[in-house]
Amino acid sequence: MSDQDIKKILADVTIPEPDETARESAISAAMQEYAKQNALVEKKIKGKSKSHRLISTFLSKLTFFGESTMKRRYIWSGAITACLIVAIFGINQLYEESKQMDHIDGQVLYEGRPSESTPIEAPPAKLDAPVPPPSTATVTEQSKTGPKEKTIEPQAVEEEMVMADMAAPEAVASPPASAPKTVPLKKAESNVYRKKAKTGVVRTMDFPATLNQTMVKPEPVQEADELFIGQLPEEGRDRFEDVKVNPVKQVVKNPVSTFSVDVDTASYAFVRKMLNRGVLPQKNAVRVEELINYFDYDYALPKDKEKPFQPTVAVYPTPWNSDTKLLHIGIRGYDIEPDKKPDTNLVFLIDVSGSMNQPDKLPLLKNAFRMLVDNLQESDTVSIVVYAGAAGTVLEPTKVKDKRKIVSALENLSAGGSTAGGEGIRQAYALAESSFVKNGVNRVILATDGDFNVGITNSDELKGFVERQRKTGIFLSVIGFGQGNYNDALMQTLAQNGNGNASYIDNLNEARKVLVEEANATLFTIAKDVKIQIEFNPAKVAEYRLIGYETRMLKREDFNNDQVDAGDIGSGHRVTAIYEIAEPGGKGILVDDLRYSKDKPAPTASNRENREYAFLKIRFKTPTSNKSTLMTVPIDEKKEFKSLKSVPEEVRFAAAVAAYGQLLRQDPYTKTFGFDDVIKLALPARGEDPFGLRNEFINLVRLAKSAKGL
Repeated sequence: MSDQDIKKILADVTIPEPDETARESAISAAMQEYAKQNALVEKKIKGKSKSHRLISTFLSKLTFFGESTMKRRYIWSGAITACLIVAIFGINQLYEESKQMDHIDGQVLYEGRPSESTPIEAPPAKLDAPVPPPSTATVTEQSKTGPKEKTIEPQAVEEEMVMADMAAPEAVASPPASAPKTVPLKKAESNVYRKKAKTGVVRTMDFPATLNQTMVKPEPVQEADELFIGQLPEEGRDRFEDVKVNPVKQVVKNPVSTFSVDVDTASYAFVRKMLNRGVLPQKNAVRVEELINYFDYDYALPKDKEKPFQPTVAVYPTPWNSDTKLLHIGIRGYDIEPDKKPDTNLVFLIDVSGSMNQPDKLPLLKNAFRMLVDNLQESDTVSIVVYAGAAGTVLEPTKVKDKRKIVSALENLSAGGSTAGGEGIRQAYALAESSFVKNGVNRVILATDGDFNVGITNSDELKGFVERQRKTGIFLSVIGFGQGNYNDALMQTLAQNGNGNASYIDNLNEARKVLVEEANATLFTIAKDVKIQIEFNPAKVAEYRLIGYETRMLKREDFNNDQVDAGDIGSGHRVTAIYEIAEPGGKGILVDDLRYSKDKPAPTASNRENREYAFLKIRFKTPTSNKSTLMTVPIDEKKEFKSLKSVPEEVRFAAAVAAYGQLLRQDPYTKTFGFDDVIKLALPARGEDPFGLRNEFINLVRLAKSAKGL
């Protein structure tokens, strides 16, 4: 039998599955072929040509180990049959080994079939469609002269994937897709795609994050139902200032509480984004005062811009503690009439670094700023400065009447590079100064998703820079986008020291709220350095604690010091502060009196003072003045509501939001009050809700309950 005949036989053979049935079938086929060949050998050669008979005669004279070659024909047939059997079993063994090639020592090397020899305790991961590697890649190679970059073809190297251990979302921080990745060969700290050249030099390839994210080693998961691959955890990488909850204070020792007003709302929108993703936010991301002040409350509106506030106060039973009361302070700022709005000079300082190339970042930013431009006056001025690897002016100061030019400049923005935010701030202020509007609004609006890693990177240096610039009359507001590397602590610092406010935009509805509905409050300052001080009457209040405002607390002596900066209030802004208080001798007291203390409640001067819970003082400056003005309001029993049902809707809804924020932060003061109780308190107190924000709040409470697993 010739080689061609063997190949034809092998070509017709169907390779069965590697099991016992296939083995028996292979042996049976081999034995049948053996019998067929044996019958042909036994048949005598007759009627052949002369040449064929001569060859047969010649072969019969040859010997093979002492035996005639012609007599060894039976041995040849047996050998051929054995080769067939060995070939079939070899193919089966190769198939078995190929199935296990994807897993070595329990570690995934290539995506594909699951290993049958290595048990995987975790459920199979969900993978998107595989992403093919690019045709070329930039590699960093270590040499004697130092690191150098080289462009290579992936086809010219041997591929090796090194997988990182999968950690919990709270513990692992995924690096930005644009950041270079250098991973030791022994243990990787992030998902990387590595290649080893034929020379043995290990090179790290900076492939797209979408490719890296699909290369993950499955690990046993004890608590999670499924392990999703395709989006690396980002929650732990956002940075917030570490704050401690305001403690309970005794009036006999600390009768005065002083803080700066806060009109920021960034915390509420960030918390909403996290809950909509099905996870609870970081505790430090929850600033209760910003959750409360996110909503507009129907407080009394002042009519005189010389006295831009009309405080609203109330005392009523605490929803989460029957042994204490809440002291509610509400302030609403004077609202500028539309035809009396001053001209504005705005500089959009926009982050276009590589991390902004996500749908909820630069594309959302463009739509948000278009909304703002649509609502400006034709006499207003807009400039655009961008920063990535370097800062640059995209649009020189342009009147809004040339709206098409402004919108076109926004549309042409694209993301890429590192984050030279510090240099961008310098350039933005310089541009604002070049088109300064006297007796108007001069403001830089910073829009970013994260940190500054090029230019001015020191937080104290940035803080000092914006502090000096605010004295020139140019203020700074901050708008955050996206998540994953958002430096909230730095953004809050810049906004507070730049006489501006900090917002966070997670969707178009929030963009409309911040830049359209609240545009006047965002742009037009009616009072600056607004401070609040409460002096509690020890005859009526034994203990108190301020809910929220941890990052806004001031010293007692700061209240009368006009050199101390505080928060600003824009046109129509509402500010709410809530204290929880306990009366002397009541069950709500948490701090025991000292046995040997000489401190005693101060005697009251008159019956009138004896009826006062506290004395409210508000100090502020007008936008053009550097000298503060003082307002005072006594809070007496006339402001008290005996039952929670009699409290106005606006006040009850604010109390519900306060409870919600404390539950998210896991504050120790809400006792058994839960998310269901928040919903029960908020539902009948929604009042008018033209944009559905209060209904949305109730849904967020439900999401928080689900995310907490209650």
